[in-house]
Amino acid sequence: MTHRRATRADLERLPLEVAPRLLGAELRTTVDEIEVRLRITEVEAYHGRDTGELPDPGSHARMGLTARNATMWGEPGHLYVYLSHGIHSCVNVVCGPEGVAGGVLLRAGEVIGGADAATARSRRSGRDLARGPGRLGQVIGLRYPMHDGIDAVTGQELAGARAELWLGEPLAEVASGPRVGVAGVAGTGAFPWRFWVPGDRTVSPFRWGRGAREASVLN
Repeated sequence: MTHRRATRADLERLPLEVAPRLLGAELRTTVDEIEVRLRITEVEAYHGRDTGELPDPGSHARMGLTARNATMWGEPGHLYVYLSHGIHSCVNVVCGPEGVAGGVLLRAGEVIGGADAATARSRRSGRDLARGPGRLGQVIGLRYPMHDGIDAVTGQELAGARAELWLGEPLAEVASGPRVGVAGVAGTGAFPWRFWVPGDRTVSPFRWGRGAREASVLN
């Protein structure tokens, strides 16, 4: 598949529209001069406050602008890197017009370049290398807070790292469903905002978030 560098214009639409487009794309990172290339196989869309037609109770930006989520409100094409459970650095592609909060969480991918470095960082191999957002962040080498806001459109260096997003052709078939492990109604079929490559072995398994199964029954 032929890929090209992503542009700001590619990412100016809301995350729910952009998310499926990122499947099959490549994220290429160089950290301390070591490159890892990842084919994106699973993503989740998140909207901030006053973004889109349906308020998103699962978003970090649902309550508005904070020091933690400031990158989500910025220029599209930067990466919002945050810390999950105090351990894992997770990575989102910022989408939407500047000033409108939104991001696409990179949930899983296939390592297609730099496998030795990826394996050394994660101590895993094969399909499990970047299966899940915490593992994905680990293998590509981006860390919170030093790499939060890194620009994946220009590839400009930040804290010893560079990131580039490369888009391929839109996939002919995309699967969608509830987001993984998200609490309450935000993790139910009311928000089928998770997208993945059907049948791909690197896609993470589904699990309900706290109270999501019960909320799914009610809805």
